[in-house]
Amino acid sequence: MKRLIILAATHLGALALGFALGIYLLPVLTAQPAPDEAVLVAEAEAAEFNAELTRDLRGSDRLHWGEGTISISPDTIVHQGELAPGPDYKVYLTKDFVEHEDEFEPVKSQSALIGDVKSFDGFLLDVPAGVDVSEYTTVVVWCETFGEFITAAKYR
Repeated sequence: MKRLIILAATHLGALALGFALGIYLLPVLTAQPAPDEAVLVAEAEAAEFNAELTRDLRGSDRLHWGEGTISISPDTIVHQGELAPGPDYKVYLTKDFVEHEDEFEPVKSQSALIGDVKSFDGFLLDVPAGVDVSEYTTVVVWCETFGEFITAAKYR
């Protein structure tokens, strides 16, 4: 009986580890390639606002982080740097700086959804029609599936 319990526990542990690794690795394996660096540089040079993403925000940890430069123009948002890989990342603009999910969730409904992040080593997103980036101050990267804050940067 003891052997059966040990066998069941080890198999369940292996199953749980495999599931966790799948959640982490699937976005990495299915990520689209980042836009060409020359395109990112050209778009960033035309930006009106720039900000730095750092790993030292209250809501960031070793699995949820971003670093690099965010450049914002009326038409595009450019990220040059890295994001921790994960599923279902979205970029939002907020009117006030937030650095944790407990700060973002109350203002999420008043935030502007910009689009989906499909690569983790730089991205280029079009700003949707009707969104005025000058009405906001902060770019937030958010994991929609798990309600996790990834990173943010105040650009004005």
